[in-house]
Amino acid sequence: MEQLDDRILEHLNEESWSSVSVIASRPEFRASKARIRERCQMLASAGLIAPIHHDMYEITTWGMLYLEGEIDAAHQPWPSARALRG
Repeated sequence: MEQLDDRILEHLNEESWSSVSVIASRPEFRASKARIRERCQMLASAGLIAPIHHDMYEITTWGMLYLEGEIDAAHQPWPSARALRG
């Protein structure tokens, strides 16, 4: 997990859902839209967030449990970047 991943999870936990564009436009993220999209895809593959529409995501129960310290992200599946590209 990266610090950016935690920020994305915290944002989705506060807002309940958000889009890649909205997240990237927030100054506290300091990341490009492409980088936010990549991290959201990784978090979705790990089951911590879920896509609800094109480039829109919501936090899952697993994501909330991670933020509460109830699960260790090291035990979640993490795909390679190559697998995400298809």
